Amino acid sequence: MSDRSGFIRYVRRLLVATLTMTGLLLPAMSAAAAPDALWANRGDTAPRIFQGRGFDTCQAPDLATMSAWRASTAYRAVGIYFGGRARACKSQLHLTTDWVRQTTADGWSLLPIYVGSQSPCVNGTNKNPYRIDPLLAAAQGGTEGGDALAAAKALGLGKGSPLYLDMEAYDIQDADCAAATLAFVRGWDREVQAAGYLAGFYSSADSGIRHMETARRAGVGDLPDVVWYARWGVDATLTDEPVLAADAWASHARIHQYTGSVTETHGGKQLTVDRDLIDAPVAIVD
Repeated sequence: MSDRSGFIRYVRRLLVATLTMTGLLLPAMSAAAAPDALWANRGDTAPRIFQGRGFDTCQAPDLATMSAWRASTAYRAVGIYFGGRARACKSQLHLTTDWVRQTTADGWSLLPIYVGSQSPCVNGTNKNPYRIDPLLAAAQGGTEGGDALAAAKALGLGKGSPLYLDMEAYDIQDADCAAATLAFVRGWDREVQAAGYLAGFYSSADSGIRHMETARRAGVGDLPDVVWYARWGVDATLTDEPVLAADAWASHARIHQYTGSVTETHGGKQLTVDRDLIDAPVAIVD
């Protein structure tokens, strides 16, 4: 009888672990220090990991909306567009140090997003004015990494925080363009990581994420610590993304943006958002 009970407990633990990894059973909110993460701690601060559901939206919502959504949804993480010359919502009316402190005090976890220069072969025409200079790609990446650090610190986002570089879809079959884009990303990563922060990377699964995975398999250094992949119209998953090997960014280092541009109303407050499944670092607020 004891053997049977032990076996049942083992099966239950295995089932819970499997459901959690597939995203079918994730807590509404789980954020904790992760000193055992695969990437080295930056400075003296361990990354803080969030597991659960989140959203990102162009304009940081006002505090009343954040409070209403906190009370009436399972979302507990929010992406904030804190800087970058290609950021669509350049005027962030509500995004201040007070907003950052208040939202985190209320239980929100923050995913800081920086939309800097875009690939020379970016697909979206609205990003064409902000393309990387192929002749200066690495240096440009470093300079914009410094700008991201300054903007993050101004908001009170401390060491150990991830800064997610947003690189919209681009033509990875264009070898010269891909090389310039990778040089920029690596320059940005080096600058951010040297300052004690984590380098995150957001892109479409079939362009930027595939590109980073190809570079990883080739042994390229200075790659992102965390990947945030956009693949819409599929089930939310942190384990079954086809362009990523099972062991790629496997330890608290993935976000799946699985639906985009959907309008939701909660607590009488309406937002247009992208939906995200998260097992990744979030901001540490000073």
